[in-house]
Amino acid sequence: MSPFSFFDFSFTVVPILFVIFFIIFFVFFFIIIGKNIAQWNKNNHSPRITVPAKVITKRVNVSHRHHDHHVHTSSSYYVTFEVESGDRMELHMSGSEYGLLVEGDEGKLTFQGTRYLGFERN
Repeated sequence: MSPFSFFDFSFTVVPILFVIFFIIFFVFFFIIIGKNIAQWNKNNHSPRITVPAKVITKRVNVSHRHHDHHVHTSSSYYVTFEVESGDRMELHMSGSEYGLLVEGDEGKLTFQGTRYLGFERN
């Protein structure tokens, strides 16, 4: 076996693996973009519904990203509502809307698909 056979092998396989990695990356990227566009479109075609509801629980998802010796933090806000039928739904909302709601609040929830539109207390 020649000492150069390993290098011949690596110069053949590494470019192939590199191409496969990027193909997989772009496939996942476009799948995620496609799902987000499909959800946005579904929400736009859903009716706006207003129902009596109760705030059951609230949660915050905090994510940290490190970039050039700096930490970037972002927060996503979610509230779980229970409607009269007993069904529950968790909706994403802005931090300012999130801050106005308290667990146990009752009122009228307005939403469109998975999109939170507002909550008016009784």
